[in-house]
Amino acid sequence: MLLTGEYRNTLDEKGRILIPSKLRAAIAGDTLIVTRGVENCLWLLLPEHFESLRRRIMDGPGAMFDNKLRLLQHFIIARAQECEIDKAGRINIPAILRESVQLTVREESVILGVSSYLELWNVKNYEAYFSMSEQDFAAASQALSEDLREDARRKE
Repeated sequence: MLLTGEYRNTLDEKGRILIPSKLRAAIAGDTLIVTRGVENCLWLLLPEHFESLRRRIMDGPGAMFDNKLRLLQHFIIARAQECEIDKAGRINIPAILRESVQLTVREESVILGVSSYLELWNVKNYEAYFSMSEQDFAAASQALSEDLREDARRKE
């Protein structure tokens, strides 16, 4: 399963968005867990990926007493909602989650496939994020290049 690509679709008046057929074909089942993501977007996760994430955030020793983990519990776990993909390939995004990332009905949104999960963005937030992240992307690319070279040297 590989979820990749950038797509633009409009949220309908009921808050539903069509998941592109290429992405739907890669999704096993008809349920996604929708929750608040990082960088002001929503994450749409397969139930098994959400469960793995949930375990990491919730099940560690003393997790409910750790300030950083509690913050993740509140933003990611507590807000999560199970959403069905209907026969037309649409998913209803709960209003409280839409509002948390400025998604508006009857406006275009961005669906981004990020390998094992999807992100749902307000178009303006998405474009601003990429514009503001250009230098960080260049630095991350350089760091990855150096890591790959170092790995190759170790294997020699």
